[in-house]
Amino acid sequence: MAEATNPGVVTRFAPSPTGYLHIGGGRTALFNWLYARGRGGKFLLRIEDTDRERSTPEATAAILKGLTWLGLDWDGEVVSQFARKDRHAEVAHQMLARGTAYKCFSTQEEIADFRAAEEAAGRYPVFLSPWRDADPATHPDAPYSIRMRAPRTGETVIEDQVQGRVIIKNETLDDMIVLRSDGTPTYMLAVVVDDHDMAVTHVIRGDDHLNNAARQQMVYDAMGWTVPVWAHIPLIHGPDGKKLSKRHGATGVEEYQAMGYPAAGMRNYLTRLGWAHGDAEIFTTEEALAMFDLKGIGKAPARLDFKKLENTCGHHIAMMDNAALLHELEGYLAAAGRPGLTDRQRDLMLKAMPSVKERAKTFPELLDKAQFALTSRPVARDPQAEAALDTVSRGILKSLTPRLQNASWTKEGLEPILTEAAAENGIGFGKLAAPLRAALAGRTVTPSVYDMMLVIGRDETIARLEDASA
Repeated sequence: MAEATNPGVVTRFAPSPTGYLHIGGGRTALFNWLYARGRGGKFLLRIEDTDRERSTPEATAAILKGLTWLGLDWDGEVVSQFARKDRHAEVAHQMLARGTAYKCFSTQEEIADFRAAEEAAGRYPVFLSPWRDADPATHPDAPYSIRMRAPRTGETVIEDQVQGRVIIKNETLDDMIVLRSDGTPTYMLAVVVDDHDMAVTHVIRGDDHLNNAARQQMVYDAMGWTVPVWAHIPLIHGPDGKKLSKRHGATGVEEYQAMGYPAAGMRNYLTRLGWAHGDAEIFTTEEALAMFDLKGIGKAPARLDFKKLENTCGHHIAMMDNAALLHELEGYLAAAGRPGLTDRQRDLMLKAMPSVKERAKTFPELLDKAQFALTSRPVARDPQAEAALDTVSRGILKSLTPRLQNASWTKEGLEPILTEAAAENGIGFGKLAAPLRAALAGRTVTPSVYDMMLVIGRDETIARLEDASA
């Protein structure tokens, strides 16, 4: 089971608004949400929009839309990192006052020349600023950046809940810039200040940030702040084991909605993608909240498996309340740019749900199985359906319609009538079912004949049989 309730837990999801919400980002948000919500804690959302050229309001809207579709709610207002730039600069100057940072007057050209010389000498090109220990009296009246005074020797240890103990030699880390010469803060500083000010206790993010953790931990130490619990989760790879990209198929969360996967199934699948709890495969969100912990996250990259995703989603479609399923189906139609349902179709779809949802893995499949309820007369027929309506079959259907006029419209009432009609014509019920399917749905592969008749009702059933037997 997951750890005990701890309302002090605060997690965050902090995407950059430079495009859609990537499926990997969706899973990261989900892990943070599950961890916090499962313990009665807070889940916060911060948009890291300091890259003003690439950050767009449209991308921010897409991220919020993707999270909302996944069913992930957040506490409080969405935080803009860019809006906090003055606070970031304030901390950089506090570090300067504490002696854990210093003014660096080196130019870009000087830094580039230094690194080139180090590489030529076969050394790791860590820039060593000549201003680190310079007498302030020698400082020129010129623009300067603020660099953190990183330890030169020893090791920085990251105690990671997923990766284990990670040790970085300090000699490989330079005195990173925390405030540029134009007064703008760097990402490395902004992230730490924001996480501290937002009281984040657990930083759960992709393992592509693992190298950043060492530098960021130094900022915590430099300010005397409590370091959060680190948990760097492996990235998602495609089925071929390579980093997930467009060539593998959909990579954006919204694409999955438009492809017709239900949100609950998507949450279940993404939760299991790189995390395990015993042999649990199919579970509700409530069960996931009770089970989820950091110990269950594996170290190896998870592979996206569309067949497994479809199987998981199929279970959730079958489990879902019919009214909720109809509501999400309509959301899918809007996301996919497909026409919405009419009032009549909505009513019939709701009636058809019990007979079509058991074997549908996606919303397109659900709609396809319910096509008999959504279509209008005259029912279009595929070639196999046309073939099933030969002269004999049409005659049987024609003789059947008067018997249905006063039949009790239940399976128990209809069954004897259809069975008797088949027997009178010397055929088994299976032989009668084919033309009935063709007449009612325009296909030979459909839900049960009885289910279709009960869903569309007496008048529509008789009208379709009369059309087919004409």
